Amino acid sequence: MEVNLTDKFVDEIFIIGNSTHDKDVVNQVIRCLLDYLGVTFAGAKILESKGLELLSKNKSNLEGCSVIGLDKKSDLSTSILLNGLFSHVAELDDGTRFGMIHPGAPIFSAMLPVAQSRNIKPKDFINGIIVAYETSIRLAYAIQPSHYGLGYHPTATCGSVGVSAGISTMLGFSKKKLKDAMSSAMISSAGSLKVIENSSQLKPFNAGRPAVVGYLSSIMAEAGFEGPSDALGGKTGFLSMMSTSFDSSKLIKNNSYDKLSIELVYFKPYAACRHAHPSIEASLELKSKGLKPDEIKKINVYTYGTIIGKHDHNEIHGVSSAKMSIPFSIALSFCEGNAGINDYSEENLSNNKILELANKVKIYAKQEFTELVPNKRIALMEVETYNGKSYSKKIEFPKGEPENQLNDSEIQIKFFDLMKFAEKDLAYSEKIKNNVYNIEAKLQTLLNLL
Repeated sequence: MEVNLTDKFVDEIFIIGNSTHDKDVVNQVIRCLLDYLGVTFAGAKILESKGLELLSKNKSNLEGCSVIGLDKKSDLSTSILLNGLFSHVAELDDGTRFGMIHPGAPIFSAMLPVAQSRNIKPKDFINGIIVAYETSIRLAYAIQPSHYGLGYHPTATCGSVGVSAGISTMLGFSKKKLKDAMSSAMISSAGSLKVIENSSQLKPFNAGRPAVVGYLSSIMAEAGFEGPSDALGGKTGFLSMMSTSFDSSKLIKNNSYDKLSIELVYFKPYAACRHAHPSIEASLELKSKGLKPDEIKKINVYTYGTIIGKHDHNEIHGVSSAKMSIPFSIALSFCEGNAGINDYSEENLSNNKILELANKVKIYAKQEFTELVPNKRIALMEVETYNGKSYSKKIEFPKGEPENQLNDSEIQIKFFDLMKFAEKDLAYSEKIKNNVYNIEAKLQTLLNLL
């Protein structure tokens, strides 16, 4: 008899959603939420004009859910979409190398408005977040690296399934309805990596759309729409459609694991694609030792092969393109001494010093490093100067990974910096932070502040 992978997966997810979680796991939810809010407020500032335009095009008279960062309210689906767009545009949202997915962007973008509209209890919200991370990360991990190789964006494809599971858990669905919600998301998930090419500004849509799809999938199940018996399995199931090979042991763990998936996420210190972070960190460390941009003759970076053709471009077509480019990010780091949200600016995109240095960068795939993914995503930088000197730096775990994590103080500093970028006053930012850290008692107070 053929194994029904969907049933096995749902069984494990349902158990996690109905468990009591320890203080460390709850604290990680708090860390993820505070990081999300800072990033999303900053993203709302970046996309303010486009966000207001989208709101004006929406003729719905239903208002009541916060659009984070705009001081506006809208109907549930529109607020979820806009939150998703804002959460991903700054390239500062959380992620995990185990699955190459940014889970927090779609998850919180959907679950905060639903919690606001349904007056959800804090414990149910927290358990829903834990389940959403667990579902999306496990699913992405099981189908990588072929999923990425086929051109899919796991934040979009797997993120929607995570959102559906998280909302279903938060709303107290039965196991049957949880399965129906997840199945609905599985049969409608989509998202292409075409969004990172050329001058495209659509990458944030791959966070906003799955947030909406996940929400719609959960209410489809709530309304009684049943899914297929095994949405994951078979020739037209999610696993076969979304990958050329998958590892069910990453998906079905038989409840034997050391940590929950939410504990394995990284937090970004730099406003670029995570694939650029090892090289950014290597650049900043070499710069700190006195290496100057005008001394550099060439830079070779040896790293894992999956980034070739996606993040090794020297030609830049706007801010979004720059954040996807390892060569530009290296040059920016050497010239500006940082790669933060203010550094990826239109001014720096036309800075000849930065552009000339970016053209001296070559990215090479190293099989040894490729074989270590996802346990390590390594970059080895070798720099040659005009006077014949050589420098090298190898980064195995860039800042923010679980093995080299941002502590609570550093996450708070990042939050306040991003709120300042969003032009929010300190008193307001302090209120949000305090309520996040007291979320087990103050969830609705927090939601009313957004």
